[in-house]
Amino acid sequence: MGSKPSCSIALIQLLTVVYLLCQCFAVKVDADQNATLAVDVSDASGTPIPKTFYGIFFEEINHAGAGGLWAELVSNRGFEAGGPNIPSNIDPWAIIGNELTIYVSTDRTSCFERNKLAVRLEVLCDSEGDNICPADGVGIYNPGFWGMNIEQGKKYKVIFYVRSTGAINLKVSLTDSSGVVKIASTDIKASASDVSNWTKVETLLEANQTNHNARLQFTTTSKGVIWLDQVSAMPTDTYKGHGFRSDLAQMVADIKPSFMRFPGGCFVEGEWLRNAFRWKETVGPWEERPGHFGDVWMYWTDDGLGYFEFLQLAEDLGTLPIWVFNNGISHNDEVDPSAILPFVQEALDGIEFARGDPTSKWGRFRAAMGHPEPFNLKYVAIGNEDCGKKNYQGNYLRFYNAIKSAYPDIQIISNCDASSRPLSHPADFYDYHVYTNANDMFSRAQVFKGASRDGGPKAFVSEYAVTGKDAGTGSLLAAIAEAGFLVGLEKNSDIVHMISYAPLFVNTNDRRWNPDAIVFNSFQSYGTPSYWVQRFFSESSGATLLNSSLQTTTSSLVASAISWQDSADQKNYIRIKVVNFGSTSVNLKISIGGLDLNSVGLGGATKTVLTSANVMDENSFSQPKKVAPMQSALQTAGKDMNVTLPPHSFSSFDILKISNNLEMPGSDSLTRSSI
Repeated sequence: MGSKPSCSIALIQLLTVVYLLCQCFAVKVDADQNATLAVDVSDASGTPIPKTFYGIFFEEINHAGAGGLWAELVSNRGFEAGGPNIPSNIDPWAIIGNELTIYVSTDRTSCFERNKLAVRLEVLCDSEGDNICPADGVGIYNPGFWGMNIEQGKKYKVIFYVRSTGAINLKVSLTDSSGVVKIASTDIKASASDVSNWTKVETLLEANQTNHNARLQFTTTSKGVIWLDQVSAMPTDTYKGHGFRSDLAQMVADIKPSFMRFPGGCFVEGEWLRNAFRWKETVGPWEERPGHFGDVWMYWTDDGLGYFEFLQLAEDLGTLPIWVFNNGISHNDEVDPSAILPFVQEALDGIEFARGDPTSKWGRFRAAMGHPEPFNLKYVAIGNEDCGKKNYQGNYLRFYNAIKSAYPDIQIISNCDASSRPLSHPADFYDYHVYTNANDMFSRAQVFKGASRDGGPKAFVSEYAVTGKDAGTGSLLAAIAEAGFLVGLEKNSDIVHMISYAPLFVNTNDRRWNPDAIVFNSFQSYGTPSYWVQRFFSESSGATLLNSSLQTTTSSLVASAISWQDSADQKNYIRIKVVNFGSTSVNLKISIGGLDLNSVGLGGATKTVLTSANVMDENSFSQPKKVAPMQSALQTAGKDMNVTLPPHSFSSFDILKISNNLEMPGSDSLTRSSI
């Protein structure tokens, strides 16, 4: 009986040893995964990448503009958000005082024809008598978009319109959220005759302290009736002085976009046409713009960020504007082709506003807004995601023919996808949108490999992102999958001419969509891993795609290579981008061929890697660069390099090309800051 247990123990021990040996062998195989990338850098090898290759798409979603990129601090500045009827809800404005001291209502007495509502303050208390006002007065306040960011030493321009039945003594203040601590204030005094009619008031407030959750308030201790309308508060230090929040605009500028698609998206369509973005309602003096309710994303916009401002932003960023306009179709109603001509004329007028000579009707309107020179509008999109709807084809052709007749050089973008089958109508570009899981996104690196190259329309991948559980609110996994997709698009840049991620912005107080590239609140911002991936492609627009060949045993690896010139130092570089979507490291041998060794050599090189300990890692306000590119110098740079690709990573290798006729001191190392 005793011999049987001893044999069993020996067998178990033997199996354990075999198992451990197998495990060790498996680990060794994983650790020793190898791949080879051959890059031909000869002039004959390269093909030009379009100058428009990588850009941005801005949509008014997640309070991206109102309460975000547009630096206006006051929410519902014209008191119109509650609707045109009275009484109207003036939210987020709130009352300082009670029913014994002040009565607040709205009426239709504004001096502005397109936004007639104004707020009426009937002050019941006084500085003396039986009903004395509180020491700090009564009135109204506006908390902005989840708190106003006010910074010490900075100045804020406050503009408002006022009228009264008598003399006024009005205190205008920036305060903390309780209204007790004064950050900046001024007194506005006027006689009854000065304010018997609507009067514009401008004042400059300088903050004596910093508060990220401040508010703007109007208070008085004098009995009487005061009307207020069109109240604005803007920091004076906006991006290039044109009203854009500096930190957010700079994050966009750092992507180095070649184009900007705007203003949507579903925002352009509307759930119903009555709430669609209509450009003529968003130009002219800001006080006269009626604003509108964006019923897709369910919030009011004063349209201070209007058609003109979008064109101005594109110019400030040095990008080409791509205007998406409504084609008579919303999510729920459509205009028949037989009745579409007013919409067609609106589009033609919009192009004239952007491009017309200052002597033309709409060019003159633009010039009156301070921009006599035409904007560089060369691309328009007829609708958004409307292909397949009943009237799209008929409406599209009427827009297409009218625009091409008036502006033959305008490039027109169709909503219909032609990546797998030809379009049934003429177009210069076709839209391709993809929101999917990480594995599917990575697999789409090959999606345009079989697309038609017969001279038809080019592809515009105008919206892409990993969504769902793989994305979280901006994960490394999503970013790495998107990087693989983008590498595939770069290798097919003969047919894919434009790419943009979506959405670009999210205010954390109104997250309507996950994920997004740039996250912000009233005073902070950070880029998600997907934002950092976009910056890896900042040099691709207008670069030269190099012929490269990847030899690997895994399907989790993709790579591309470009040559480009840095606009900052005017030096020439090779950039090799490699995505490892797998869960194990890969040893990659990079071989560079095609060099004319008599005239060109290789100098220093840098390695930039985006990865993290966990594929679901995200950035946050407390850790804004938890998942961000890490750059280091490669000690050796030559025709053959051996590098290690971490699991779930995106790596970029920048190699300096030098002329052998020039002495390049210190060319064995290189430090760059393009990411």
